[in-house]
Amino acid sequence: MVTIKASRLTRKFASLIAVDNLNLEVEEGEIFGLVGPDGAGKSTTMRLLTSILDPTEGDAWVCDKHTVKDAEVVKESIAYMSQRFGLYEELSVMENINFYADVYGISRDKRQEAIDRLLSFSGLLPFKQRFAGKLSGGMKQKLGLACALIHTPRVLFLDEPTNGVDPVSRRDFWNILYGLLKEKVTIFCSTCYLDEAERCHRVGLMHKGKLLRCDYPNNIKKEFNARTLEEAFITIINEYQR
Repeated sequence: MVTIKASRLTRKFASLIAVDNLNLEVEEGEIFGLVGPDGAGKSTTMRLLTSILDPTEGDAWVCDKHTVKDAEVVKESIAYMSQRFGLYEELSVMENINFYADVYGISRDKRQEAIDRLLSFSGLLPFKQRFAGKLSGGMKQKLGLACALIHTPRVLFLDEPTNGVDPVSRRDFWNILYGLLKEKVTIFCSTCYLDEAERCHRVGLMHKGKLLRCDYPNNIKKEFNARTLEEAFITIINEYQR
């Protein structure tokens, strides 16, 4: 089942084409990774798919709902964790989670089970009374993820969620993401770490607004006789620039 679909999706800012004629499909229960250098169009793509931005041209659907015509319905079905997720550092872990539960309209009598599950799932249970501002970078990301998941979304959008996080915390974060697949959550993730991209079921390489490749990591490496995705993607970008 296709959960995310983009057809000729385009976004222009004056003379800059941030996303250029993007065609893409992501299946239910898949981890899809969008990779590319800074300025490639990854964040803009994510904002288009989460109904934050309207496209200049083309269309997109999430959970069979049009991202412009059905924007409010789309937002109810997804969670979006941006590069600067809005945690409140002067609030505790529990207070942050309860705040987002209020934002998503989850009643007090229904939220405790979800909170207990998320605290245990993310390893935050021993830190539930700690102020968010006192958490490490990796723990802040886990808290951001817990807040994003409090309303049990069908699709989770993550914009470079482990940028600047230490390797151990990055591994823990990905273990949490794999755990979400058991609940059939579809995950759309952008990353600047190509070793992380190899953890995804499929990856798409963006460069200057264009999707240059979209395939399984092993298929891309085989196509270019490369040991790593980094080697393959460097070859793809060099060919495109020529």
